[in-house]
Amino acid sequence: MPEIKTVLLFVVTAFAEIVGCYLPYLWLREGKSIWLLFPAALSLAMFAWLLSIHPTAAGRVYAAYGGVYVAMAILWLWVVDGVRPTTWDILGSCVALVGMAIIVFAPRNA
Repeated sequence: MPEIKTVLLFVVTAFAEIVGCYLPYLWLREGKSIWLLFPAALSLAMFAWLLSIHPTAAGRVYAAYGGVYVAMAILWLWVVDGVRPTTWDILGSCVALVGMAIIVFAPRNA
């Protein structure tokens, strides 16, 4: 069960970061309202807070989180941007997730 909680926490963390970066992108590149910067800032603040509550050393969290971020970004590409991921996108995401799993779930000496 702690493994599922850890992965879900990574997913929520990645979502907060992606939203926090996507909203300024909409303002800068798509000409959307500058008011999007406020929820973007809140989302990035939530992202930073979420990283701080992960149950292991910060460096390990950041390294493992990168794998989940890659997979979430490809999912975002598909769901939000409407671009179907290629086989290579999916394969790369799977490799990143395997790397995350190795980092997070490897046995450790206490």
